[in-house]
Amino acid sequence: MMRLRRAASALILSAMCASSAIAQSIVIEELTPAPTPAPSQPLVPEIRETVERLEAESGNTVSLRGLDKVNGKSIDLDLRTGGSAEVFGLLVTLRECRYPAENPTGDAFAYLTVRDPVDGQVFFEGWMIASSPALNALDHRRYDVWVLRCKSV
Repeated sequence: MMRLRRAASALILSAMCASSAIAQSIVIEELTPAPTPAPSQPLVPEIRETVERLEAESGNTVSLRGLDKVNGKSIDLDLRTGGSAEVFGLLVTLRECRYPAENPTGDAFAYLTVRDPVDGQVFFEGWMIASSPALNALDHRRYDVWVLRCKSV
């Protein structure tokens, strides 16, 4: 049956091409279906069970740096826990400051609130990490504030 269909198809095609100056031979082959793909499996990240717990000490003073992005001026200041200071027109309040117990000069993190001193609008509230200031950063169009270190004075 398949040979009959192929022969009929070839005859029709040759009749259609008979008027052309160059005869073409056309071979019609039956296509075999593609193999079915393996079922897709969702990607699951490998989860490691080891979590290193870091003991932290509380400091009473944080060293901050402020930057005015328009004129390029910067200022460094120390702020005590519970205290507030104005940095380029922003009111910065330190709630808590911590550092690794085994490495006091290591990675400090501080809980800060940064607001407008006039209307009280909060621009930032949360933990800032000294080694990764962009991880949880102040989002202000003109000013930038970040943690340098935490210390006990």
